[in-house]
Amino acid sequence: MATVFSDFLQQLGVPHTQAYADAAFEKMPFKTLFGLGHLLQTYGVRSEGYKLASPADIASLRPPFVAGTRGGLIIVIAVGTDRRVGYLTQGVAETMTMDEFVRVSDGKVFLAYPDEKSAEPDYHEHERDIALTRIKRWCLPVLLAALFLYLFISNGIYSHVSTVLLTLLDFAGLWLTYMLVQKSLRIANPAADRVCSVLQTGGCDNILKLKASKFFGMFGWSEVGFAYFSVSLMCLLVFPQWICYLALCNVCCLPYTFWSIWYQRFRAHSWCTLCVSVQATLWLSFFCYLGGGWFAGVWPLRIEFFVLGATYVTVLLALNRVLPYFENKEDDDDQI
Repeated sequence: MATVFSDFLQQLGVPHTQAYADAAFEKMPFKTLFGLGHLLQTYGVRSEGYKLASPADIASLRPPFVAGTRGGLIIVIAVGTDRRVGYLTQGVAETMTMDEFVRVSDGKVFLAYPDEKSAEPDYHEHERDIALTRIKRWCLPVLLAALFLYLFISNGIYSHVSTVLLTLLDFAGLWLTYMLVQKSLRIANPAADRVCSVLQTGGCDNILKLKASKFFGMFGWSEVGFAYFSVSLMCLLVFPQWICYLALCNVCCLPYTFWSIWYQRFRAHSWCTLCVSVQATLWLSFFCYLGGGWFAGVWPLRIEFFVLGATYVTVLLALNRVLPYFENKEDDDDQI
């Protein structure tokens, strides 16, 4: 959120970067008009502070200027002929009547006079750094999208309805299991909460607290699902010729869906919408493999099938090692 200092610079038209301006303002030990004036000097902006005989005298001043109130500093951006005062507080534009302003004002105002040389110190360097940061932020998703499109087209994934649907189902499975992973790590996600409340409010949280939510008591089923869908997607895109082994791995996962539904219904007496959605995704994938005729060529098993299985296990072990570093420990601290 922008500070009163960066908002004031914006209103004055002084070239600045919000991050640098806000950081400089936050370093001020006391957020006073005197400190604000000293900070403006570093931007080449001359300023003056006044104590008005009456707060209503702001009608004779030219906005924008900073005014002191009992609630803190505000930026007055307009004083209308209808005796309404327009101002910014915490970056939000609001208005009040002159009588209201007189009641809350402490009578202190702060005026600034920028010129054509006024600017943030090293402004162009800061702008360059911001541009590079934006490029870095967007570089990864753009490259991933380009790589996906290349593999999707060059390997002919687009040429068969079943493989297109399998790609979409793998993405859906990744999204669902990603939200489950966040749930298991106690990371807040409003989207996950909305999905979980479809079948039963709090059902996902109840299921994830049970010992049965972990495979062999070591690997969360959310981790297993994320590893499965991520490896399946990459294999489909990079090695589509081994789709028959992806189909076989999918069949190996189906017994788990029966157990999960049975456990939620008869043992936990609670429904995890995300879990049920993942199981539905597995079955939809099975029908895509079946409808596309991708089970042909499974036998005899070749080394590629075992390499694929090893890849699933490797990704699962890596996730199990890395994910605890992202776990939200605040809930545990609150309970101590």
